[in-house]
Amino acid sequence: MRCTDACVYPFPLGDSSVRRMAQEAGELGLDSIVAVGARGCIFRGVEVVGGTVIQGRDQGEVQAALRRMGKDPGVVMATAGDYALNRALLHMGRVRILRGIHATPGNSFDHILARMAAERQVAVDLDISVLVSGRDYTRQRALQRYADLVRLQSRFGFLLTLSSGARSILGMKSPRDMVALCGLFGLDEDDVEGAFLGIAKVLRPEKSVEVVE
Repeated sequence: MRCTDACVYPFPLGDSSVRRMAQEAGELGLDSIVAVGARGCIFRGVEVVGGTVIQGRDQGEVQAALRRMGKDPGVVMATAGDYALNRALLHMGRVRILRGIHATPGNSFDHILARMAAERQVAVDLDISVLVSGRDYTRQRALQRYADLVRLQSRFGFLLTLSSGARSILGMKSPRDMVALCGLFGLDEDDVEGAFLGIAKVLRPEKSVEVVE
């Protein structure tokens, strides 16, 4: 099973170098990581995929951020927001992953956007760091939002990715840890395996996607 941590933050965004995070990923049993701000490479058998996270309060700010991106931004991820922003993000061809859904309003991602994400092959990331470090209310809210996403995903089949959101090697998690944490909101082991493959599918999208009613 190929296992990818879909978002880590190496130095200078975090405390650990990209090489140290790649080494830790290999020791934990991961095959690859998406490292924000890093360039793609392979270190000790672990593939490092470059990534960029963009943020904006509205469509205009996101588009401005997209224009400022360098020539090789890697996997482009965007921080989710309200319904209007999420709908706009799904229409932006360069945005491949939505992050931070757990922190958005409950109506910010519904069956309409789930279908759109499936059709456009935009993934939704499940950042497990909030389940580890979040306080009671934040953690419970994230669990409920992730459970809602799992139900939508089972119906519409949009891509999921799994990330530790780690800013240090101490925050990185093994595949076994991620499976256990995902079980808290109803994502079973087979679906976790599918989410681990989410980055590979984002990088090599299929020609068509079947939406199950």
